Amino acid sequence: MMDLSLSRRAALGAGLALAAGPALAAPAKSRLILLGTAGGPTPKPNRAAPAQVIIVNGAAYVIDCGNGVARQLILAGVSLSSLKGLFLTHLHSDHAADYGNLLLLAWATALGTPVESFGPPPLVGMTSQFLALNSADISTRIADEGRVPLAGLIRPHEITGPGLVYEDANVRVTAALVEHPPMAASFAYRFDCADRSIVISGDTAPSAGLVALARGADVLVHEVMMLSALDGLVAAATNASSLREHLLASHTTTEQVGRIATEAGVKTLVLSHFVPGGAPFISDEAWRAAVSPHFSGELIVGRDLLEI
Repeated sequence: MMDLSLSRRAALGAGLALAAGPALAAPAKSRLILLGTAGGPTPKPNRAAPAQVIIVNGAAYVIDCGNGVARQLILAGVSLSSLKGLFLTHLHSDHAADYGNLLLLAWATALGTPVESFGPPPLVGMTSQFLALNSADISTRIADEGRVPLAGLIRPHEITGPGLVYEDANVRVTAALVEHPPMAASFAYRFDCADRSIVISGDTAPSAGLVALARGADVLVHEVMMLSALDGLVAAATNASSLREHLLASHTTTEQVGRIATEAGVKTLVLSHFVPGGAPFISDEAWRAAVSPHFSGELIVGRDLLEI
């Protein structure tokens, strides 16, 4: 496992380039699975909360931890004990609600090796508070089931700026700051594997940092919002005006996401984090029709448990 030194942490915070680390392993087929493709904090009947996993050489790297992510991994046939890295794009609840739960459930299953976790502050404090919240269960299982302490298996790292975040023999992970107000620190991540490059946008409005990060990538998984459906989405909300304002300022429309993928020169664009992600229901054909005029590469309308 990588052990970030204080100097490397400082470099990350300043957005400085880090020295090259271990070379990637011989080409191995990477797997990308969309675990949850809904957008927003409320549970949806047709899509799970935001999350995805990249698997290389049997090691699982999870990006975002929406509610129910552990079960989605099991449904996808991914062992919780294979978890090696965990990356939060930002700390909105639909992306981080099950951060601690995933680690706890993996440990209660068979996890016995450390997991490196990354995200904005206060990730370290969140980790400590989660362990304290579940101390009764954890201490009981250590005494009754002979498990190693969970705290020793979680290695949280806070990131505050762009740059190289993590690398091992399977992946090299780089972060870019994106625009998702009012969150001060929101990130997109690029995973360079031996066989291809995969970028996860997280939540973002159109962002120059994301375009630069995704330049020439094989796959870009990007959030998307149907502008024409916003009125129907916010109609029943008591905070309709402020909600609409937030969505317009913090997310990416169908036209914008197509133009972003074109500007970045990505080969495949995968739509995810759909807004609306529940009601009003929007068909795959409608999403495709709204984006395809602005992107000529391969376009995939994401769905839960889709492997790419």
